[in-house]
Amino acid sequence: MSTSAFLKDFHQVAIIGATANNGVDRQAATPEDAQSRDWFANWVREAGWELRIDSIGNMFGLIEWSPGAPFVVLGSHLDSQPRGGRFDGAYGVIAALHGARAVEAEVAESGTAPRLNLAVVNWFNEEGGRFAPSVMGSSVFTGLFDREQMLNVTDLQGTSVREALTTIGYLGADPAPHVASYAEIHIEQGRILERESTNIGLVDSSWYTQKLDIEVLGEQSHTGATAMADRHDALVAASKIILMVHDVTGDFPEEALVSSVGQLTLEPNSPIVVARRVHLIADLRSGSPEIVKSARDALMRNIDSLAREHDIMVNVQDFDIRPIRRFPESGLQLAAEVAAASELSSRRIQTMAGHDSVAMNTVVPSVMLFIPSVDGVSHCEREFSTDADMVNGVKMLTGVARRLVQGELTEQEPATVGAGRTGGVA
Repeated sequence: MSTSAFLKDFHQVAIIGATANNGVDRQAATPEDAQSRDWFANWVREAGWELRIDSIGNMFGLIEWSPGAPFVVLGSHLDSQPRGGRFDGAYGVIAALHGARAVEAEVAESGTAPRLNLAVVNWFNEEGGRFAPSVMGSSVFTGLFDREQMLNVTDLQGTSVREALTTIGYLGADPAPHVASYAEIHIEQGRILERESTNIGLVDSSWYTQKLDIEVLGEQSHTGATAMADRHDALVAASKIILMVHDVTGDFPEEALVSSVGQLTLEPNSPIVVARRVHLIADLRSGSPEIVKSARDALMRNIDSLAREHDIMVNVQDFDIRPIRRFPESGLQLAAEVAAASELSSRRIQTMAGHDSVAMNTVVPSVMLFIPSVDGVSHCEREFSTDADMVNGVKMLTGVARRLVQGELTEQEPATVGAGRTGGVA
């Protein structure tokens, strides 16, 4: 693996959709996302690999040594959050490209084809910033989400996924590759590895996630002419719900539960009109499903009391519930061995965030790896990982891929909970 070539590519991609403070804004199926997709497509073609784009916009670069054999897939995503960081997702795709090229060179030098073929993927809409839910492309690929339903999802301006992908030229129709195993490397998005001066995190499980779709319905009226006692202000009620979502974490042990409201829309959003409708999304996550369920139930009770107090209506729907997924023990052992052989320190770690590997692990054995994040900052322009840590990660991913293409893990079932339909991997 050429360190200089990898770093050149990484910093080149960081220019696409760059923001003033060293972040990026490449939301799914925007012109900026299209530019990063063009970059990926050109890289794959110049490498002499086969390019495929499936019907939800996932992009694959395929290296085929053994016709008919399934593929080991490496990758992540190039889309970002609004004003997000340049490392989240993109690092994993670029690391996968260079790791795959290194394995390809080794195979060519040996003259012996491995048991399995190799591919690199750029998953569509992992972030979910423009189109909800997140982890969309890999979840459609694995059958966890229905493709037609996802193509009909719209953004806040009413543009559908189908329309957006068509506009940028990336609604494909190519067949999905038959996958044997999957590996992904990512920045940690937390402080554990940095705090402990550890090179590589070996992800053993994901957190339980539950989202709430909350619609607050009041009555529109004049901000100057309506007496305070006569108002049914949806925004005032919504603001109290936001504080409830924040404060519910205090009912449980420290760091056992995280919560947020990350999206809010307001109608009619006029400076002289009391809000008639507020729509918001609440997010609850924990390593314990019981804690999330308890927090959810407490919120439902409190929201019901609030609605009666304010004489308004609040509609709450559960959605995007994601169980804890556990990665296969054999994959963790393999990754630990690769780290040791590469003279990299490692430790097991959980992921609180969602990743494409979590979806892939429902259908094929998957390996998820982390490198350190400075200050644990993520989804923010000052998100940062050092060049040295990134290069260590490419070395680590290459070592994992080298063993996976020889067929390791393919006899193992993914140790997970609630696997979906096999969909795109069949």
